[in-house]
Amino acid sequence: MLNHDLLPEDQAPRDECGVFGVWAPGEEVAKLTYYGLYALQHRGQESAGIATSDGSRIAVYKDMGLVSQVFDETTLNSLPGHIAIGHCRYSTTGSSHWANAQPTLGATPHGTVALAHNGNLTNSADLLDRIRETTGIPDRGEIAKGNTTDTALVTTLLGHASESLEDAAMKLLPDVEGAFCFVFMDENTLYAARDPHGVRPLVLGRLERGWVVASEQSALATVGASFIREVEPGELLAIDSNGLRSRTFATATPAHCVFEYVYLARPDAAINGRSVYESRVEMGRQLARENSHEADIVIPVPESGTPAAVGYAEESGIPFAHGFVKNAYVGRTFIQPSQTLRQLGIKLKLNALESVIRGKRVVVVDDSIVRGNTQRAIVRMLREAGASEVHVKISSPPVTWPCFYGIDFASRAELIASGATIEEIRKSVAADSLAYISEDGMIGATQQPRKTLCTACFTGEYPIALPDDSRRGKNLLEAPSAPEGGCDPGPDAEFDVVLSPSESEPLAASGNAPTRGSHD
Repeated sequence: MLNHDLLPEDQAPRDECGVFGVWAPGEEVAKLTYYGLYALQHRGQESAGIATSDGSRIAVYKDMGLVSQVFDETTLNSLPGHIAIGHCRYSTTGSSHWANAQPTLGATPHGTVALAHNGNLTNSADLLDRIRETTGIPDRGEIAKGNTTDTALVTTLLGHASESLEDAAMKLLPDVEGAFCFVFMDENTLYAARDPHGVRPLVLGRLERGWVVASEQSALATVGASFIREVEPGELLAIDSNGLRSRTFATATPAHCVFEYVYLARPDAAINGRSVYESRVEMGRQLARENSHEADIVIPVPESGTPAAVGYAEESGIPFAHGFVKNAYVGRTFIQPSQTLRQLGIKLKLNALESVIRGKRVVVVDDSIVRGNTQRAIVRMLREAGASEVHVKISSPPVTWPCFYGIDFASRAELIASGATIEEIRKSVAADSLAYISEDGMIGATQQPRKTLCTACFTGEYPIALPDDSRRGKNLLEAPSAPEGGCDPGPDAEFDVVLSPSESEPLAASGNAPTRGSHD
């Protein structure tokens, strides 16, 4: 085998987050949420958090890192209750620091709200203006502590409402624009809401003694919940001792993200009744139909390119092989949200199997090309391993436009396909040939009507209106300096976030909340 360091400068598209919620009296809901988040770790690796309620108060624990790094047995045992929500984050609005970790927490006239969010709002500037014009920026709560996410805006607005949390959500959600899956709770009720376009997935599951909501079905299976259905676009679910109830806050106009099928969702997920794995295999088959090439072997770029490579090999009749071994211990530690950190030299190590590659004409299949650096390194690795020819096949069309709905795509200037022809990209990555699947081929593989899918990153046709450049962007809500209290408390922190009695009268009435560096 040949060793090669693959610079992570060409990050694959990263989804903002994974969300999970459970209402299950008599169950260890914090541990169920931990396992659910574990199954959703691919959706966000920067921070993780869990909130629980025992019926009288809400406690939240969150920190930077992977789910397994943030939580241990002691921490989970310190989060009692019958309701829990959880979150794993990859930042899209708001930078990557502790104050922006979720779930967020806020006081309401009736108690407390904790909220977790997957997606990205397009009218964050309008929501911030609304807060300023009505009650003003509060001197306590998430925003005051330095939270610069769109999630903090929604939490603050829900907290300002005089109605019950459910009625407040029904009133606010029609005014929230963009992509969102909210999982939130008060002391007694679990809520879940999905934007009217259904951009990001959200599913409902049943436990023997309760209910579960999650970003993907894999999380349901992990905790032993049976899949019931997807949360509908424009739907608000409420779950409490009276059972499950559904309310519609907006008319559904579906625009499901096609990139969930291409890359983001786990292969064992199903979206709108279509297996993600089968979609990716079919994309590979269609890629072979559209772009056949004589070769000796078909190999994937692990792991995301594997299903499409299987399909390409099946359709072309070219033998499938594993040409790379990925270091299983690299994990997700290399994933960083900014180009500055990517350039510090954090490297993902792949091994090319010389015994498989040498002397072969190789078709290498991947799901997408963002900046081109990964494919350039892959081609170089294969040539160093002795490949006589290298043909790159991509199971999605060229990515030419950024995403504003929850995927941290680079800006358009950084997308290699936005300013270059396919031939120019081929020369840049030094492949013998380069081919992408057609847009029609990709959509056909999903078995979804074109009009129900968002393909903006390929076409530039955005189904949700976008504000002016000055009122959007990842750092839109960032202040020159974070307010005191908005900093990372460091690796020794225990209960990192709390709504202390001084911040919330309802919590004070029900006992002291856990504070940083202490357990109840």
